Amino acid sequence: MRHFGIIGFPLLHSFSAKYFNERFATEKIEAEYSLYPMKELTNERMNDLLNSLDGMNVTMPYKQAIIPYLEQLDETAEAVGAVNVVHKRVGYNTDCIGFMESIRPLLGENDRKAFVLGTGGASKAVCYGLKKLGLSPTLVSRTPKEGMLGYDQLTEELMNEYTVIVNCTPLGMAPEENTYPAIPYEWISARHLLFDCVYNPEETLFLQKGKAQGARIKNGMEMLFGQAKAAWKIWNNE
Repeated sequence: MRHFGIIGFPLLHSFSAKYFNERFATEKIEAEYSLYPMKELTNERMNDLLNSLDGMNVTMPYKQAIIPYLEQLDETAEAVGAVNVVHKRVGYNTDCIGFMESIRPLLGENDRKAFVLGTGGASKAVCYGLKKLGLSPTLVSRTPKEGMLGYDQLTEELMNEYTVIVNCTPLGMAPEENTYPAIPYEWISARHLLFDCVYNPEETLFLQKGKAQGARIKNGMEMLFGQAKAAWKIWNNE
């Protein structure tokens, strides 16, 4: 019996156990996938899991914190600076694969600049993917550092210039469906594409507000399946 799992906190929103356990059953593989919610990382707990699991997913808030526990990063994870898949103490980043596959068909020739909301591990993968797709990303944060913007700095001129906006924060995710990033939605138009890495609920307030302004919208479900399929290939050497 092979053992897999996901670490993060909270894990109420995780679809991974259902997805992978159903796939193990369908392909008649003797394996199980479990949730490991952790309020904090401890050396003992992390080493126990790394030694006992055949593969691991990592979600917020540990996509960067797990790196010191690993022996190696693949090229993409090293470039991104965040890990969401682990196999034999090697870290990988498949978030950027899922993101690029999901957003690529929606991009138009005039989409050249993107606002990336949030500064965690997901935003690192998204920025990497956007650059690969030829866009220039700018991070937006409640506590901006050098090279970033604060929400209160998003002027009408900038909103017209940055036609792609990607939410990498947990705002809007169940059970906090009534929250949303504080961007100036009144300056969103049909020229904009709003992409939300959140997938539960299917249409967050962030997406609803963009849709009401005529924007193209996409949630994170396809990104989620894309990164999961890539993780499966890593774990099964496909």
